[in-house]
This record gives sequence, structure tokens and C-alpha cells, in this order.
Amino acid sequence: MATTESKIALITGGSRGLGRNTVLSLAKRGVHSIFTYNSAKDEADQVETLAQQEGVKAIALKLDTGNTGSFDNFVEQVQAALKEMGAEHLDYLVNNAGISHHNSIVKTTEEELDLLYNVNFKGVFFLTQKLLPIINDGGGIVNISSGLTRFCVPESGPYAALKGAIEVHTRYLAKELGPRGIKVNTVAPGAIQTDFSGGAVRDNPDVNKFVSSVTALGRPGLPDDIGPMIASLLSDDNRWVNAQRIEVSGGMFL
Repeated sequence: MATTESKIALITGGSRGLGRNTVLSLAKRGVHSIFTYNSAKDEADQVETLAQQEGVKAIALKLDTGNTGSFDNFVEQVQAALKEMGAEHLDYLVNNAGISHHNSIVKTTEEELDLLYNVNFKGVFFLTQKLLPIINDGGGIVNISSGLTRFCVPESGPYAALKGAIEVHTRYLAKELGPRGIKVNTVAPGAIQTDFSGGAVRDNPDVNKFVSSVTALGRPGLPDDIGPMIASLLSDDNRWVNAQRIEVSGGMFL
């Protein structure tokens, strides 16, 4: 396995679910993390402790990724955290934080769409822009999308459309950052058993059964199916993978 020792990643939404698993999967590879949380301070503290038990440094910072006006101050906090780690630059960025939305295109309100846009696209766009000066050349970015950009599920259109925008953004970003040697990819999870969407896939037996029935491997995904994949994708093992959408769904709707 190619080494990622002494690298530093920034993961948004790292206190729970896929972000938490990504922080811990990177920690097992020797990657230090700065990760964000929105409200779950206790959970963020737990992730810090678990990552540090792997022998790496981990620092949690509070961030609302839908509030672009806070980004300049956040970057200053990141720089202070980097200094605490004995570094000046990040190596990896994982844009994981996001919100769910379940409504038809016909019934979605302007307020709902604005919130979804601010968190799931605008925040990703401008946070990445603000962080690019402190990402090392030769680094890597992963943007989290969704299997819903390939297959259609009722009341998922607005959410999927903005994830589709993330996928196009990823390809253009990969092109623009190519001269700096920064690879940019999209990871598109299928249905995963987390507390996302109110924990429906994990806690609702009917949803769990349905997802299992349309997945080739016969079950919904787990965070452990995603975090290690992201950690591997960022590593030098996958240095020639760039501008790709990689679905990690166990084979949904084949």
C-alpha cells in the first residue's frame, strides 16, 4: 500500500456518518485530519479521540457550510489548526457535508431549493475556492455526490439535480487544477445506513428491505463501505484516477 503518512486532510461533516468514517479510515492510514461539525460537538469530540487513538492528530472545527460569509474566518481557523499540527498546507479535501431533501419537483418551494443549493452546491463551490491556496500541489479533492444522479427515486429530483451539478463541477475543477497536479473525483454512494434522511435506510424496515431488493449485493451500504474507499482514492495508490464519478452502491438498480 502506498504511504499517506504525514498527510493532512480536511473533511466537512466529519462528526457523523460517512464523514466520521472517512476521518477514521484516513487515520488508519496515518493521515491527520481537520474536520468540521455543525452542531454535534459531543460526537465531534468522540471522533477526535478515536482518530488520536490511531496515532494521528485530529482537530474539529465548527462550520455551517451553507453560510459562505463565515468562510474567510473558517480558513483562518484552518490555518491555525495547521500551525498546531506543524504544517502550513492541506493535502486532501473531502466535501462531504450536506443535507437531504425529499419532495417532488412540483411541490418543492423556493425556500427549500435555496437551502439545498446553499449547502449542497454553493457551499462546496466557495469553500473549495477559499481553501485552494492552502492545498498542496499534488494533493487530492473528493466531492460527495449520490447514486441518485444515475437512477431516479420519487421525491429526489431537486436533491439529485444539485448533486449532478457537483459532478460537472468536479470535472471542470479537475481540468483547472491539473497544472497543479491536484486530482479531483466524485464519490457517489448508494443508500447507506446512517442518520442521513432521518435514518430511514437504517431504521425503517420497509426502506431497508426495498434497498436490499434493488441492490446486487443484497443489502444497504454501511459507512464502513464508503470511508475506506475514499481514503484509498485519496492515496497515491489511485494517483492516476482523476475527474471520475465512482459509484459505491453495491450495484443498485442494475
